[in-house]
Formats: sequence, C-alpha cells, structure tokens
Amino acid sequence: MSRDETRTLKPAPAASVRQEQPQPRSAWVTRLVILGLVLAALNLRPAITSLGPLLEEVRTGLGMSGSVAGLLTSVPPLCFAVFGLTAPRLARRFGPGAIVCAGMAAIAAGLFLRPYLGGTAGFLAASALALMGIAVSNILMPVIVKRWFPDRVGQMTGLYSMALALGTALAAAATVPMTRALGGSWQTGLAVWGTLAAVAVLPWLVLTRHSSTRAPKTRTIAQEQGSSAAPASALSITRSRTAWALACYFGLQATAAYITMGWMPQIFRDAGVSAGTAGVLLAVTMAMGIPLAFVIPRVASRLRNQGPIVVALGLCGLMGYAGLYLAPAAGAWAWALLLGVSNCAFPLALTMIGMRAKSGAGVVRLSAFAQSTGYLISIPGPLLVGVLYQHSGSWGLPIGLMAGLMVPQLVVGVLAGRNRTIEDELG
Repeated sequence: MSRDETRTLKPAPAASVRQEQPQPRSAWVTRLVILGLVLAALNLRPAITSLGPLLEEVRTGLGMSGSVAGLLTSVPPLCFAVFGLTAPRLARRFGPGAIVCAGMAAIAAGLFLRPYLGGTAGFLAASALALMGIAVSNILMPVIVKRWFPDRVGQMTGLYSMALALGTALAAAATVPMTRALGGSWQTGLAVWGTLAAVAVLPWLVLTRHSSTRAPKTRTIAQEQGSSAAPASALSITRSRTAWALACYFGLQATAAYITMGWMPQIFRDAGVSAGTAGVLLAVTMAMGIPLAFVIPRVASRLRNQGPIVVALGLCGLMGYAGLYLAPAAGAWAWALLLGVSNCAFPLALTMIGMRAKSGAGVVRLSAFAQSTGYLISIPGPLLVGVLYQHSGSWGLPIGLMAGLMVPQLVVGVLAGRNRTIEDELG
C-alpha cells in the first residue's frame, strides 16, 4: 500500500473542516436508504406509546406495584441518555448503518420478549433492550441524513420526523383495537409491534452487507492539504456554547413532550372530559407532528437563524398552557392543537443538530452530546409534575411549572438557532 493510500485511511483531525462529497450511486440505493430511514423512524416510539393504553392490564397481569408502574414513565429518557452515549463509539467502529440495523433488531427482540418473560423484572429488562435500540438509532438518524443527503438535511429530517410522529400516534391509537381484534390478550397487543421493527431490519441488512450500498465517502480539507494537525480531545465539545444550548433546548422540549404524553389526558379528565375524549385529544396532539414535522425542518434549513421558529413554537406552548389553566374543558380541542404545534420543537431540534456541525463526525458528536444530555435533563419533569399534583390536589402548580419551563426553552432555543457551528467555536 502506498503512502498516499495509507494517509487517506488515517482518521481526520477533529479540528479540521470536513466537506461532505457525495459519490455517484444508483437510484435504487438512495431509495433503499430513504426506506430504511422511514421504517427506522416508525419504530422509535411504539415501544413507549403502545404501553400506556394497556398499562392497567400489564400491572394486573404482572402484579406490578403502582410505584414501579410510575417509574416506567422515567425509564425511556434514562435509557436514551445512558445508551445514547455509546452510539458515537459504536458508529466509528462498525458504521452508522450497521448500528441502526442492530438497533432495529434489539427493538424487535425486546418487544417480542417483554410480554412473555413472566415477571416485572423480565418485562423491565426486555423493555430496556428495546429502548437501547431506540437510543442508538435516535442518535444516528441525523448522522445518516448528513452523510447521505448533505444537501437535503431539512427535507430528509422532515421526512423521518414525520414518520416518527406517525409511529408515535399510530401505536397510541391502534394498540387497544388491535389487542381486541387479536383475541384480547395484552401480551399479543404489545408483542405485535415487534413485527414492524423486524421489517425495519431488512433494508439496513442490505445496506450494510454490500459494499456498493455503503454511505458516500468524505474527504477533509486537512487531508486534501496534507495537514497533520493533532486531533482534539473527545471532550472538547463541552466547550461549545452552541452544543450546550442545543442540549438544553433538546432536554426542555423532551420534558414538555413527556409531561404532555403522561399527564395531559388526566388534566382533561379531571376537568370533566370523558376518558375516551381525553385519549382522542392526546392523539390529536401527537398527530399534529405528522404534517408539521415535515414542514418545519424544510423551512428551518432555508433560514440562517432558526430563532423565529423557536419563538413561534414556544408561544404556542405558552398559550396552550394558559388555556389548560383557565378553561381546560371549554377549549380542550384548541389547547390540544396548540400543544401539538409546540411539541414540534423536536424535529426542529434534530434539524439544528444537523446544521450546527459541518461534518458527519461533528454531527455524530453533537447528536450524542445534545440528545444524551437532553434526555438526562428531561428525567425529573414528569415525576415533579406528579409530586406537585399529589401534594396540591389541583393542576394549578403543575401547569405553572410547565409554562415556567417554556421560558428557558425559548432562551436556549434562540441561542441554539444562531448561524454558527461547533467547528467554528472549537477551532
């Protein structure tokens, strides 16, 4: 092997600016990547939202205590934070596509196994396996978009964000009817979602097993100029103000989303809305993400500064919380729509992750840092809302907390939306 060939195999200096250079590839490969992204995104939430409608049956069937059942609401963000930290190292060693493939397999295995392991411990362990697959795939979705579609980050982020929202709403709405149609067993109703994850494995198997379908190669300016700059510390991203702003924004929007999913139906029911209608209102809130998750990233990617979108979404959230406080039943549909719009801060955060780094390697590190740190930030929120509600006996203080958290979310979102990259700040 020649010296030039050896040089191209060495890792690029972290301080250099990496330019994505898409290589020519057949149309069917591109379509397969898009299919893989959509199927993977569809599987990033059903493990969570399929459980809620059947939680009472699961508790009865497993003899699960109320405290353990309550703990389940905090397990997803905890797993996302812990397991998400492993994604960059795994991606460097095996490639992002291979890790997403393994993640889909872990989701399928966890969902197939958890209803049949015969106890609370087994149920939690299998759930953790599925959540591990979700965690690493969460981190690597923006990375794959940046690598395969560097000139269409907003469009492709919108596509898989829309698929993610669809999977979230579909699992929440369809789990109970499917359970009844399949014989009424909660085990079958939960396990059936493993089939969707198993299907998602197939395109990623093809993409990782054949060299002709691998992601485009990249070259760096440092490589082209023969630079030999020393790589920066793996912890250097913690010195980026933009990275911290993104992490806090991601964490606060995740806090709002988990509070909404966990407690909004109860707020409506306590205001006199029927249980069935409260469930439909939650489905409406989740369904708002389907069209907006496609539109918002496309608009955001065309703007140099995403601050105005952050403000617009935040104001919708504040109006929704004000409505829940003042007239929860009278304007229930309006508040559900407003909070659904506000929850679209999630695809906006993913889009900004892809835009705040110049290279695929930078997106890997930024995605892992922002999402893992953000999910850690989000863990106390749903628990704190429950504590405030239990001790106050009303929803005034919890809703005040939700509205109060929207203020720092606006501030850090505006900071994260500024037109700069982590490479600029760390360079």
